[in-house]
Amino acid sequence: MASRLTLTPPFEAENALETSLREAFESLKPSLRPPFSVAIPTPDQYTLLNRAILHGVLTEPQFAKTHIKHLHALVTDGYATFVNLLLNLVNHLYPKLLASVKTQLVWLTDQTIGVLGIGYDAVLVSLLRQIAGADCGDGNLWLCSRLVTLFLEQWHCLLEDAPHVLSFALYTFLRVLTDHCRGVSVEKLETLKRLEIHLCVKIVREEFHLCLKIGRDFIRLLQDLVHVPEFRAILKDIVFNPCVFNVVGFQFKDVSQIYFTRTSSRYSLLRISPDMETQLRFLLTSIKLGHHKRHQLWFAKKFLNEPDKEFVIVDIVRFICCAHHPSNEIIQSDIVPRWALIGWLLTSCRSNHVVANVKLALFYDWLFFDERVDNIMNIEPAVLLMVHSVPNYVDITHALLEFLLHLVDNYDVERKGMMIKGVSSAFQLLVRKGVIRSLDVLISCPALPPGLKEGLKRLVAGGKVGSS
Repeated sequence: MASRLTLTPPFEAENALETSLREAFESLKPSLRPPFSVAIPTPDQYTLLNRAILHGVLTEPQFAKTHIKHLHALVTDGYATFVNLLLNLVNHLYPKLLASVKTQLVWLTDQTIGVLGIGYDAVLVSLLRQIAGADCGDGNLWLCSRLVTLFLEQWHCLLEDAPHVLSFALYTFLRVLTDHCRGVSVEKLETLKRLEIHLCVKIVREEFHLCLKIGRDFIRLLQDLVHVPEFRAILKDIVFNPCVFNVVGFQFKDVSQIYFTRTSSRYSLLRISPDMETQLRFLLTSIKLGHHKRHQLWFAKKFLNEPDKEFVIVDIVRFICCAHHPSNEIIQSDIVPRWALIGWLLTSCRSNHVVANVKLALFYDWLFFDERVDNIMNIEPAVLLMVHSVPNYVDITHALLEFLLHLVDNYDVERKGMMIKGVSSAFQLLVRKGVIRSLDVLISCPALPPGLKEGLKRLVAGGKVGSS
């Protein structure tokens, strides 16, 4: 019988994809050894052969090169069928794959890049999503190491054929570095950190235009790494010496070019695993208020119950704000609203550092909001959380409003007027579109300090901001 791809508990049914690959391999095993048939396969036979070869490469490393040669000889669709199978495997089975299979999978991904297999970029992005946040376990560090090495070795090919993947890699490894720099200093982690820093600095210094593809979240991630000399120097150049990034056909004049570029939801998805995304979307589309607590507890136990895992909450809040935009039908129903889930996540944070970063993730799009390019759904959860917390949880409203005023005052003092305009226009649009009826619920709230309410009034009016 063919070797398994996953470590599946006895009580759990085998995944349908794994079953199809294994059965294809078993049925065609005799024809997977030289000499290969020269007959042209039918479409069904072609699909079956692709499945069999994929299973063979993953479970027979000693014959992997033979299987790949066989694939090269029969491919007729630019490797699209094969790469799609590989993508499904990563999306649906990666966490359960045996260590030896994972090794073969990354090797195989490298091979598909070499032949420019159609869709290999999607496989790379999916593998980046499998890097877990706030996880310094051996398996996670191994995947980081293999992928950062792959990106460096395939640099020229990716730069020419799929440069967008390098911007995804930059976003991922900037975020991952904040975890690795926080971890215990051990030799293997130090080696990995140097590789990750080298890749990120290479992308920023040599291909700065790819950073602009990320948009404003690029600056947010850089600021989390300001204690690393290389990134401190980059941030200093971006703010004070932007011309060093200019190349032929590209001119970078000011950090505001990045501030005013909204970060695509594709980047927010990078730091949420497919499994976590499925569970979050289920919570926000199928669970009614009143029945949500046990689902939240289950989610916390599965994804947030380990030391340092609370740092993942920052990524989750960014995902909810930027990548999960519910329909009007769901908004008007009694399904758990986004603001309620974020409120629960905020109260789940144990350290002040994480709380501050979660609030920044919640309000970040407010600072540079421009209704011509930004989406009102990105700023909706924050204002609804403040408004709905007034009756029973006014301390949350107080903390969020105080943080917002402090943020406008101090985030970028040189561009404070820009921040005032962004936050003011955000509030005005939220009222104009009916997300909230008016700001009176905040400005007239007796439980909020007068200085805070006065600061809010001046901010909305676009005047001088003063936090309490």
